Amino acid sequence: MLTTSDFDFELPSDLIASHPLPQRDASRMLVVSPCSPTGGVVNISDRHIRDFLDYLCPGDVVVFNNSRVIPARFMADNKYEITLHTATDDGCWWGLCKKFTKLAPGQKLTLDDGTQIEIIAQDTDSGLKIKFLCDDVFAVLDRVGKMPLPPYMKREEQLDDRERYQTVYSSPLGSMAAPTAGLHFTPELLNEICARGAQIVNITLHVGAGTWMPVKTDNLSEHKMHSEWGCITDAQAEIINGAKRVIAVGTTSLRLLESAAMHNRDHAKYRRVAPFCQTTDIFITPGYKFGAVDVLLTNFHLPKSTLFMLVSAFSGLPEMQAAYSHAVAEKYRFFSYGDCCLLFRKEA
Repeated sequence: MLTTSDFDFELPSDLIASHPLPQRDASRMLVVSPCSPTGGVVNISDRHIRDFLDYLCPGDVVVFNNSRVIPARFMADNKYEITLHTATDDGCWWGLCKKFTKLAPGQKLTLDDGTQIEIIAQDTDSGLKIKFLCDDVFAVLDRVGKMPLPPYMKREEQLDDRERYQTVYSSPLGSMAAPTAGLHFTPELLNEICARGAQIVNITLHVGAGTWMPVKTDNLSEHKMHSEWGCITDAQAEIINGAKRVIAVGTTSLRLLESAAMHNRDHAKYRRVAPFCQTTDIFITPGYKFGAVDVLLTNFHLPKSTLFMLVSAFSGLPEMQAAYSHAVAEKYRFFSYGDCCLLFRKEA
């Protein structure tokens, strides 16, 4: 039985990308595909994101997550830093706060622009449930919020993060972290995907704590995934089900596609996915049977993270260990503003 420690690896701190490259499409791309049973562990080649086009075939469907990051991090009463991560059906938000145990339900706090928030509830895993006492939460966040850069960047938001920590195709507001594999794409690259005979589908998963929260238990079955809301419409599902291959850009796209594939198993009605507009807490680890995705473009992930577990399920743990060792040796840039890898699904 695999444990969390099986997904650990050494990563020099100087390989963590704290800033984006000057150009979105300048990133390197490590291509990882399984070998034949007698041909070694894995095939690895060093390419660039512009070479992504060379791996497309007519009839492919390339699936992006178009959720837009909100400036989700803000100060309340000048001493509580809160990072929103999930909207609720009753108009409230859950937010992480280091000092949340000092706050009680019913207590009101004031933001930098004078807006008040009310503490509705507390939860050990999710933090604070907050109600904004205003008409337009997103307008308030535009005034007082900062982009929720991951803590491993070890810096505050800078002016260009407002644009660079968004994909060029982002639209519906709702994520507290960027779907970072999409950060490499320019409008020109998107147009060229279609010129190669592939089709683009923009689905929506609002990235929350479920995507990036660390695994704190050694037993994988004990890890609790937070729910995130996603949507694949009927029309989008029809295109995806007609694909020659489905290429997911980012683990968030893959998680939503596979959630829709699991939903489809309950209905046994569609080729790959059923239409899906609801929350998902899917946790993909080695042994998972993929039902929707054939190819995955993704950035490099944290040791012992749910996302490294996911890519290990997709392409094989020994294969990903070899690929990451190569990436470290070749000084690829890791994490949100880092380089990417193109992974082909390993057949069982």
